[in-house]
Amino acid sequence: MDKILEILGNLGSTTGIAQLFAWNSSAELLDNLIACLGPVVMIVIACLLLFLGIKKQFEPLLLVGIAFGMLLSNLPGSGLYHPELWDGYIAGTVDLTTIFHEGGLLDILYIGVKAGIYPSLIFLGVGAMTDFAPLLANPKSLLLGAAAQFGIFAAFLMAIGLFNFEPNVAASIGIIGGADGPTAIWLTSKLAPDYLAPIAIAAYSYMALIPLIQPPVMRLLTTEEERKIKMEQLRPVSKKQLILFPIIVIIFVCLLLPSVAPLLGCLMLGNLFRVSGVTERLSDTAQNALMNIVTIFLAVSVGATAVAERFLTPQTIFIIVLGLIAFEFATIGGLVLGKIMCKLSGGKINPLIGSAGVSAVPMAARVAQTEGAKANPQNFLLMHAMGPNVAGVIGSAVAAGFMLAVFGG
Repeated sequence: MDKILEILGNLGSTTGIAQLFAWNSSAELLDNLIACLGPVVMIVIACLLLFLGIKKQFEPLLLVGIAFGMLLSNLPGSGLYHPELWDGYIAGTVDLTTIFHEGGLLDILYIGVKAGIYPSLIFLGVGAMTDFAPLLANPKSLLLGAAAQFGIFAAFLMAIGLFNFEPNVAASIGIIGGADGPTAIWLTSKLAPDYLAPIAIAAYSYMALIPLIQPPVMRLLTTEEERKIKMEQLRPVSKKQLILFPIIVIIFVCLLLPSVAPLLGCLMLGNLFRVSGVTERLSDTAQNALMNIVTIFLAVSVGATAVAERFLTPQTIFIIVLGLIAFEFATIGGLVLGKIMCKLSGGKINPLIGSAGVSAVPMAARVAQTEGAKANPQNFLLMHAMGPNVAGVIGSAVAAGFMLAVFGG
């Protein structure tokens, strides 16, 4: 009987419930309360994010995986993710061999994030799905994509000046303004891995909220007459131009900024698969099977980094606030240049397309189309807005490469 009771006692002590409410007699009362309540709060947050992803459809392909990874890593005793191992890896006291032997499933999956594999492969799929013809038909739209990156640098300066973040962390926060989740994950995993979860969640949440975030700013900064402007049909783009574009871009940009090669290289390779006409199978794989598999690994492993003691901090709130500011300033930057181009062109450019310079493809372009159609039902801005939209993808990648080159040393 004693043996049975001993077995049952040992079994009870290994349950997650027992570990959740384990009390450390040598620790302070507040520390014990945080240790007990932290995982509970994170589980509640994970369930809320699951609700937003499933019920409200806020970037569900990423948010559902991120929320579930968060749930798994905060369940006591699961042993799926060990942040202390990654602290040791950053400090140089733990190598990848040790992580493979002593880490859990999510530790192993996180290697793909840390090495920049998943975001780059996501960009391969994005490139295969992206049509650069609107950009090539109207090269001036590249300027609008560049102007929208103003949000990145505005949030970066505010993170340093107002919230006293370190420059590497501020750079990772600023990149939220690029409205490109994989880029934010790629840069943050290298510059500020401790902040990966809140930055990723902020980036994808605000991307999903673009139809709510952008229209008030668009209506505030443009007049009804400007929103009514109809733009001429885009010129046709030859297949030769489409094939040469990714090759020329990767050579030119990477000669100037080699650090951007992983992201931009995969983006342009994926696009070359799309337009070359001889790699349809590879393009299809990049767009579908590969994209879906990598999305699962990326989302779950990013969510796993949201452990209670690192996520439940004032800095997380600051990041969420700065992320919203970054999005708004990105929209403002594109709209302001759009208004300038409208004046210089004699009213031939609708400034609304400047708001699509954030790289949330194609959602930002659809928002520009919707606002233009409200002012003028005969207005069809979608293809015109796609030019700045895909330019924003390139712009955010270049901005991330610049930040890595400056603060990655």
